[in-house]
Amino acid sequence: MQAELSVPDPAAPRKLSRWPLYIAFGIAFAVVVAWSAAWVWARGEVEKELADGARTIRDAGYELAWKEQKIGGYPFRLDVTLTEPRIRDRSGWALEAPRLEAEAFLHAPTHWIVAAPAGLTFVRPAGGPVTVEGKLIRASLSHVQNTPPNFSFEGVDLTFRPAAGANPFGLSAAERIEFHLRESPRSLDEGGVWLSVKNGKAQLAGLLGRIAGDKPISIEWDGRLSKMSAFRGEDWRSAVRHWTEAGGRMSVKRAGLTAGDALIGANAGSLGVDSGGRVEGALDVSLRQAPRALGAMGTTGTIPKETADAAAAVAVARETGDLARMTLYFQAGRTTLGPVAIAKSPKVYETGR
Repeated sequence: MQAELSVPDPAAPRKLSRWPLYIAFGIAFAVVVAWSAAWVWARGEVEKELADGARTIRDAGYELAWKEQKIGGYPFRLDVTLTEPRIRDRSGWALEAPRLEAEAFLHAPTHWIVAAPAGLTFVRPAGGPVTVEGKLIRASLSHVQNTPPNFSFEGVDLTFRPAAGANPFGLSAAERIEFHLRESPRSLDEGGVWLSVKNGKAQLAGLLGRIAGDKPISIEWDGRLSKMSAFRGEDWRSAVRHWTEAGGRMSVKRAGLTAGDALIGANAGSLGVDSGGRVEGALDVSLRQAPRALGAMGTTGTIPKETADAAAAVAVARETGDLARMTLYFQAGRTTLGPVAIAKSPKVYETGR
């Protein structure tokens, strides 16, 4: 008789310990609590900085107010919504909006993105309000410890509508507008300024209005501002004056304005502001269609016809192909093309305010 083979019973499986799971949940809970505490602390800091910043701005002579303030964005963002914010300086410039939305990530609380989803309105001291609407209106602010801080503005598919009774504005629409202000890497007290306007629809009279017609205009400006730490004051006029008295200048690296078939380009120049609030300095410029443009100024009465004829003759003498290379001077309150004074220098601020 064959002996029966017996197979030993397998050992009972060991019961898995739940401690690793408890530890993992405990760590996750601690992280959530710590992160939540950090967010609540950051929210309080934002509230404090808003209050302190508003007080500082008001103490400097500006009017600043908003109807309602909300702060949210938990857990990863800090979102600030201001309803009906408005700021106004003593010279009469103002900026207001139905709503402003600002956002910063908790891990980068000094880099803010600000949007005006319902548009905004800027008020000119003499010209009146202009309402701006668009597909996108936003700005960013970072590196506030720099001089100047990093600031950017971007607008897409913008429209500009003056209020009833207000003066016309130079643009009625633009496909894209960008503005950037940065601290120069070469100097701690120098700022870089870059402006771009693409496919703008102009509301222009005189020279550019006659030449551009219904065609779009484009603008590009690349410059450097010295003595940026001196650009401060209770309003625009006092800030510019303080900057000028400290020796502030703008060096133009590259600039251009295209209006229809006309082109004004600048490859070099240095500009400042005189005691009367007007631009002073010089630009080396290239003018396309210069005789035609100057003739249009004389025909429309923008400048006296004999002045336009004299300036056109100078342009013809300096043309190579369809480009005339000349120097545009701003001095003693006048704009001079070569040897011919053609207009007043542009105003940077009003002295009577």
